[in-house]
Amino acid sequence: MYAVSDRFLARLAESHTPITTVQLLLTNGRTVDLEHTGGSVSVDRGQAIRRTCSVTVADPSLIPRTPADQLATYGAQLRISRGVEYGNANDIELVPIGVFRLDDVDGDVNEGPVTLIGKDVSAIVADDKLTAPHTATGTVVSAVTALIQRSIPTAAVVSTITDQGIGKRTFDVEADPWAACQEIAAGAGAEVYCNPDGVFVIATLPDLATATPVWEIKAVEGGVYVKANRGMSSSGVYNGVLARGENTAENVAPVKYLATDADPNSPTYWSGPFGRRPMFYSSSTLTTTAACQNAATLKLAQAKAPNATGDISSLPNPALEPGDVLRVQHEDGSRELHQVASFSVPLDLGGDFPIATISAKEDA
Repeated sequence: MYAVSDRFLARLAESHTPITTVQLLLTNGRTVDLEHTGGSVSVDRGQAIRRTCSVTVADPSLIPRTPADQLATYGAQLRISRGVEYGNANDIELVPIGVFRLDDVDGDVNEGPVTLIGKDVSAIVADDKLTAPHTATGTVVSAVTALIQRSIPTAAVVSTITDQGIGKRTFDVEADPWAACQEIAAGAGAEVYCNPDGVFVIATLPDLATATPVWEIKAVEGGVYVKANRGMSSSGVYNGVLARGENTAENVAPVKYLATDADPNSPTYWSGPFGRRPMFYSSSTLTTTAACQNAATLKLAQAKAPNATGDISSLPNPALEPGDVLRVQHEDGSRELHQVASFSVPLDLGGDFPIATISAKEDA
């Protein structure tokens, strides 16, 4: 979760006035504060581009009409925040919820409204397809950083993983460099994403079994709980991943590792009634058994069925991040731990705050 004060989290459960800000960063260096009437920021770990936004504004002058307008708008960015007011306009706390490349501007040229659509700045990397072969070498962090800064030379890249070497991997013309970043990071059991500040992060997914919950959603007076659904499905579920690597360019012998759901209490236990349902992953960046183990473990966490899945609606918390672990207490007093998969932050005052989860388990 984005770093916020205890006061902020407590305020979310109280009657308060949400504050949202949208800034348009034009290519000519100007920053425009946009008066907006609605919109949302969607955050989804399951998508290649994790954060997207839609902003509604009343002013039709934002629609570019002249070449100068187009030059200033195409390539512009949006910086969006949401927070709370503590009693007056001078006492507020804002949380960034994304920096976005502005992709679409559309609306009635005479009366408005105008809708602005954007994707987080990882889209700049993804769209900069390779026009010449690119060879990734060295370590996970250096190889990922090189691909990101190839497209955005000033990009900040932060790593929270233990770095490790990779096998040489050549990506061909037309390849997606953002997908290449994900492939390289998988060798360290990590993923790459753009955080709310527009900083690129290389990190591992927190372990639901050991992570400390960052927020409590309780169905009690003064709590932020609205409603919850639960369910299970075996469609598209795997309980084993065989990761393999072979690098003939460096004369490295084939290596492999099979990661399986080894929890006898899990509904997808490898040796249980669910049966064995393996999936397969290979990359020439994997040159050691340890690297294969990291990749297989990461892919298994994404592919296996959780003990339960859930969708929770609460009062909005813009500080949440995918992967955060939440403690949920239902109306009957039962408690669960949920791991955040996706959510949508509203830019207006109404509506629920639905949170889809990666996995969930009973909380003692």
